[in-house]
Amino acid sequence: MKIEEAIVYCLATSNRGMRSEQIADMINRQRLHLRKDGQPVSAKQVFYVVTHAPHTFCLAEGRIMLMM
Repeated sequence: MKIEEAIVYCLATSNRGMRSEQIADMINRQRLHLRKDGQPVSAKQVFYVVTHAPHTFCLAEGRIMLMM
C-alpha cells in the first residue's frame, strides 16, 4: 500500500485526528507500508506526505485529519 493510502487508513480507522508520530507508529506496527530500504516509516515522512496532499489531509492544533 502507498504511504498516502496507509495514512488515510490509519485516520479512518481511528476516527479522530492523530499526530504524525502516532500515524508512523501505527503504520509500522501493522506493516501497512514498507519502505524500499527496509527502514520503518518516520514521523517526518508522514508529515511530508500530509503537507503535500492538502486535498486529502488537514492540519489543525497539531493533529492530522482527513478532509473527507
